Amino acid sequence: YRLVPEVCFPEQFHDALRATKHFLQPDVLAEYSVDPSRIAISGDSAGGNLAAAVCQQLSKDEHLTIRPKLQALIYPVLQAFDFNTPSYQQNMNMPVLPRYVMINYWIDYFNGNYDLAHSLLINNHTALDVGQALSFRGRLNWTSLLPSSFKKNYKPVIQTTGKAEIIQEIPALLDVRAVPLLAENETLRLQPKTYILTCENDVLRDDGVMYAKRLENAGVEVTLDHFDDCFHGCMIFTIWPTDFSAGVQTRNSYIKWLDENL
Repeated sequence: YRLVPEVCFPEQFHDALRATKHFLQPDVLAEYSVDPSRIAISGDSAGGNLAAAVCQQLSKDEHLTIRPKLQALIYPVLQAFDFNTPSYQQNMNMPVLPRYVMINYWIDYFNGNYDLAHSLLINNHTALDVGQALSFRGRLNWTSLLPSSFKKNYKPVIQTTGKAEIIQEIPALLDVRAVPLLAENETLRLQPKTYILTCENDVLRDDGVMYAKRLENAGVEVTLDHFDDCFHGCMIFTIWPTDFSAGVQTRNSYIKWLDENL
């Protein structure tokens, strides 16, 4: 898919969706000798976002004759609703992906203004008086979606009054094609068997854990593969001189699941 800053959302989503739908055509699968009953959609980080969003869109396409058997999401970024989940609070200054960098990535994706970064950081865009956000709040209530081992002693950050103009300026903050965790239950019920890998030392940990719980609640078979001693992006570190155990063990676990389920 094309990248920021040349293009911004929703073009990346459209690129990924077009490529996937092209690949799923029977004649294309035959050209590459692909078994149409054994297709998975997968991605890591921002790619995990697009994989989840594409999977949701495909599930609603009544004309599709071939569908993915699985989706596998590696430390996916799935929401821009709450930048104060326990993992965002716990890992706000964690190397590789500190919170302020993740917020700037979202602003880049949406072609927004960096001046909004602080308001996003304190959840002004989803305050209780921001009407557009109200209907989504129950879909991302980490106090009920996360186990106590992840919630620890962190408290929700919910502003009473915020800035509704942020959503007016960047409506994509609440667009499920960009934030798949906010999808309605009817869409989640249509998702295929799912694998989600999360890392403890990652601001995005709770995005993946909450999505796993929402999918599970919707009746989808989910494997949540959590690594207590790993960090965001660690799976790329598998080749000398950066062949870290974090990279090797996450890669091996991911491949093992695919071998057993695909």
